[in-house]
Amino acid sequence: MPRRFQGPPTAFVVIAVAVVQVVGTVFAAARQPDTRPLDALAFVLLLAGPAALSLRRRSPAVMLPAVAAATLLYLASGYPWGPVLLSLALAIVFSAAAGRRWQTWTVAGACAAALVAHFVASGDDGALIRAVAGTSWLVILVLLGEAARLRHERVAERRRQQESREQAARDEYRLALARDIHDVVAHSLSMINVRASVALHLGDRDPDQFRPALEAIKAASKESLDEVRQLLGVLRDDAPLRPASGPGLRKLPELAESARRTGLDVKLQALPDPGTNTPVAGVVEEAAYRIVQEALTNVVRHSGAGRAAVVLEIPAEGPDAGQLTITVDDDGRGAAGAPEGNGLTGMRERAAALGGTVRFRPLHPGWRVQAVLPLGSTPSTGAQIEGQQ
Repeated sequence: MPRRFQGPPTAFVVIAVAVVQVVGTVFAAARQPDTRPLDALAFVLLLAGPAALSLRRRSPAVMLPAVAAATLLYLASGYPWGPVLLSLALAIVFSAAAGRRWQTWTVAGACAAALVAHFVASGDDGALIRAVAGTSWLVILVLLGEAARLRHERVAERRRQQESREQAARDEYRLALARDIHDVVAHSLSMINVRASVALHLGDRDPDQFRPALEAIKAASKESLDEVRQLLGVLRDDAPLRPASGPGLRKLPELAESARRTGLDVKLQALPDPGTNTPVAGVVEEAAYRIVQEALTNVVRHSGAGRAAVVLEIPAEGPDAGQLTITVDDDGRGAAGAPEGNGLTGMRERAAALGGTVRFRPLHPGWRVQAVLPLGSTPSTGAQIEGQQ
């Protein structure tokens, strides 16, 4: 569908052109005594052109032919020359700007032919120059309309691209928020569920351990509530687009200790202090923490494992050299053949957003989760995702 040029208000254009054509022609007629005097038909034709401009938005296909017909009829009737051509010039610009290219060039060509015929028939010595000048102005008017159309389309395209980028940013934000909420809630509820089961079991057999178990549940629930409040805080109108920075590598010992309280024997081999010898970007630290968190949550909830090992390293050699490698192994029953849930999908998406990968491999016995994250990464979309069940 041809794009319609907006421009100034239609009512303003119609009134302004009508005043200029009528008043200007009256003054011009005083200096052209040899032409046909202005009469009622002349004023009707002078007003018909501006009136037809009112159709530029509702019916641009009718506007240009109507204006051209009124203008050519006025000139063919022998009335004085003057600003009567103003409505025709604007109609050509508006029609070209509205995208009616073939109609505009056709009407402009017909007007150019009429001008040439008129000047040639007059027998004036400067007829050829006037014919060329008039035709050139018609071409310029069409090109002005084309330029207005192209500019409008470029502005509209930039607006669409900006809206697309903003929508992509909102979608990525919601996805990141959903992953964070899932990781926090799933991990915390899993730990609380396991500890509550332990507390109920110890309540009869070892009452002395009942209170520490309840204290562990209280601590886990408090930590979970704090993280959920932090995540939900970004939904406020005055919050930044991205969620606040989450936990990093320094909190891995607490995460491992939380899993140990469920009865899982967790061995943690983490990187040195990331602020000293290991330059790891904050988003990479958070992704690493969340991947370990989700992996341990799955071990506690689904694997039935007794032991788990968490290793973070930056290999100096091999295909993963210079990248943060996270490996979580367990001795449980594994997950081969099980449907992939939100947790595994979330790990894949976190790694892919940083240009990394996550692989899931069976052990004998157990299961391995291995993620490779480029150091110094920044979040992006469209990164490659690798993995295998």
